[in-house]
Amino acid sequence: MKVIHFINGAQGDESFLDSAARGIAEAEEDFGIEATTIEAGYNTSSWGEQLEEAAAREDYDVLITGSALMRDLLAEVAREHPDKRFIIYDSSVDYSEGGYENVYSVLYRQNEGAYLAGVYAGLMTESGTIGILGGQNSTTINDFVVGYRQGAESVRPEVVVQVRYAETWNDPARGEALATEMYDDGADIVFQVAGMTGLGVFKAAQSSGNRAIGVDSDEALIIQKTDPEQAERILTSMMKNVDASLYRALGLYVEGELPFGTAETLGVREGGVGLARNRYYEE
Repeated sequence: MKVIHFINGAQGDESFLDSAARGIAEAEEDFGIEATTIEAGYNTSSWGEQLEEAAAREDYDVLITGSALMRDLLAEVAREHPDKRFIIYDSSVDYSEGGYENVYSVLYRQNEGAYLAGVYAGLMTESGTIGILGGQNSTTINDFVVGYRQGAESVRPEVVVQVRYAETWNDPARGEALATEMYDDGADIVFQVAGMTGLGVFKAAQSSGNRAIGVDSDEALIIQKTDPEQAERILTSMMKNVDASLYRALGLYVEGELPFGTAETLGVREGGVGLARNRYYEE
């Protein structure tokens, strides 16, 4: 079985995209899958052409891509290649339109995970002000924002929640600058949901002596390998378990049981989202 993983960006974000790649790599090892990764970069205008070229290839059984940014492009190629199989994670095609019997979609209740992150931040803040940095002002990111705010207010009704949008996913320097603004304005914890841009939040937390919350992967455990002092500033991470969901999906595909033509949504109860419980969290 051969898989193409089409990444709208590049690996190395230590978060969302790396989590997806990790799940596929684990499936390779356990299920005998052969995976090819295509990194499309951050020039969004080229994604459609690159995805079409990938979908037109004959040497794969299923093509995997993710995020709402790829939804419409994936829907188009799925219609153009009804004999091919596709998986999209963290988004879904519109099955009410018909014609997507070859697409399996998996979504995550990020609002539930963000709510837990908000509860944690609300309990841990000493200043009474917390922040959140989004990569884009979008429906998905605002789902994080709402959940985070509601969680924090549930344990600390008077909490102040600052919100910034970077409008870029691959600019750590901008992430650092925006996080620094929030720290300077009184926040002592900033939750990053901004991909590679969000790595700058951890740098800002380290330099200012404040705290941060990561996203998608256990970012403290990843960063501690290269910068243990910075890892100490990360209280926890809101885990969107993309890796586990793709591993599960590919296992079902191998068994002939993956429900193409449908979307599944995974929340806290299903193990789709949660908080990283490492030593930083426990301390």
